Amino acid sequence: MTDQHDRPAPYKEPQQARSAATLARVLRAAEEIASSAGLEEMTISGVAERAGVSVGTIYRRFEDKEQLINALTERMLDRREEYMAEQLRKAQPSLSGVMDAYAHTLLQSFADSSNLFPELLRARGAKPSDRGGRTITEIHRLLLEAAAPYADEIRRSDPEAALDTAARAVLGACFHNSVRPDPATGEAAQSRYADELSDMAIAYLLTPDRRDTSRA
Repeated sequence: MTDQHDRPAPYKEPQQARSAATLARVLRAAEEIASSAGLEEMTISGVAERAGVSVGTIYRRFEDKEQLINALTERMLDRREEYMAEQLRKAQPSLSGVMDAYAHTLLQSFADSSNLFPELLRARGAKPSDRGGRTITEIHRLLLEAAAPYADEIRRSDPEAALDTAARAVLGACFHNSVRPDPATGEAAQSRYADELSDMAIAYLLTPDRRDTSRA
């Protein structure tokens, strides 16, 4: 019961195509402002002006700015999950191919939208188990699912635990890159960094445990 009360109230879903188009325009405007100026600087009036609608139109759909941010969070994180799933489906059919796709897609997600993605992952006003946490869990699940056919390539004593460790390490490195003062920026630098993260993960997965001499 506590978790249910802690969750933000859902906004009003559109029932007609015209209303759905207006909502999409409002959320697109909110994303553009949040990406360029940050969530704190985003205002209802600013979103209305950019979307070409009245302030009242937004308030008929959302109770306040926080509810608008919740809707924006759902929209953006849903898209990130779908993009990760798509990239993993297109990965080269090998363990290294899956880790490459995971590292490149995750780093790109953190680098896109002026670092709005990591801010959304922090699940504003919600517990870690809420929306941002669910996206991290889903991305993690997608990697484990994509890598499962190649588990026999892993030389650690517990392949699933090793994949979990590698996934967390890459996720942490991508997040760190988004907040450090000198991040890898530009397509070439980001691609090189993602390659290094993937190489690091593969090197770990293909290295036997320190105390496991049976696979050496």
